[in-house]
Amino acid sequence: MPYEYLKVEVEDYVATVTLSRAPVNALNYDMRQEIITVFDSMSDDPKVRCVVLTSDQRVFCAGADLKDRPSTDELGTFWAHNRAVRETGNAIKECAKPVIAAVNGAALGAGFGLVAACDIIYATEESVLGMPEIDVGLAGGAAMLREFFSRSRMRRMFFTGWRVPAPELYRIGMIEAALPADELMPEVMKLAREIASKSPDGIRYAKMSANMVENMPQRDAYRMEQNFTVALSRTENAQEARRAFVEKRKPVFKDV
Repeated sequence: MPYEYLKVEVEDYVATVTLSRAPVNALNYDMRQEIITVFDSMSDDPKVRCVVLTSDQRVFCAGADLKDRPSTDELGTFWAHNRAVRETGNAIKECAKPVIAAVNGAALGAGFGLVAACDIIYATEESVLGMPEIDVGLAGGAAMLREFFSRSRMRRMFFTGWRVPAPELYRIGMIEAALPADELMPEVMKLAREIASKSPDGIRYAKMSANMVENMPQRDAYRMEQNFTVALSRTENAQEARRAFVEKRKPVFKDV
C-alpha cells in the first residue's frame, strides 16, 4: 500500500523502509502511525526475513515534530500522543524480523528512539546520535540512553543534549561501523542478505529470544532458549538446514 511519509521496497527477502518526510524526517502523528503499520505488516509478511530502516533526507531523523505536540488544555490528547510515541519504537523492537538501522545523518530525540529500537546499527562517519530534549525545555529518553551508555555518559548526554559523533559510538561499541556515506547501504544490505539467507523459522525465534532474554535471569533465559531449540528442531526448515549443511549445499527454505 502507498504511504505518505515512507517508502517500502522488498527484494530478495529484505525490506527497505525509508523515512521520507522533508526536510528532516520530523515525526508527526501520521508518520508514526505509518511506521507502526509498516513494521506490524513486516512481522506477518512471508516475503520479508530482514528489514533495513534508513532515510532519504539529509538527516536520519531530527526527532519529534514540535509543531505536532498536543495541547495540554485538551483532555486526553497527551495520553494518546504519548501512546503513539511509545508504540512507534515498540513496533520496530517487537517486529518478528531483525531490523538494521542504516543511519545517514543526525538521529536525535525521537530519532534516536527509532535507532535504539533496531537490532543492529550502522552509521555514516558524519552521523550523530543524541537525546537533546533538554535544549527545548523537556526531559525524556534516559530509559533509551541507559541501554547503550555508561551511567556517567548517559547523564552527560541527558543533562547537556550532547550529540555523539558516529566514530565515537563505534569506538565504544554501540554501533557496528562508522562508514563513508557511499559505503553505508552496500555494507548494510550485505548483512541484511546474509540474515535473510538463514532459516526463516530460526530467525523468528532468534529475534524473539534476543528480545526476551534482555530482562530475564540467565538461568531462566537459557532454559527458555532450550525450549525454542526443541520447537525449532521439529520444523521442516530446520531439517532442511541440517541436510544442506551435511550435503554442503545452499538450503532451500519454505516461507513462513
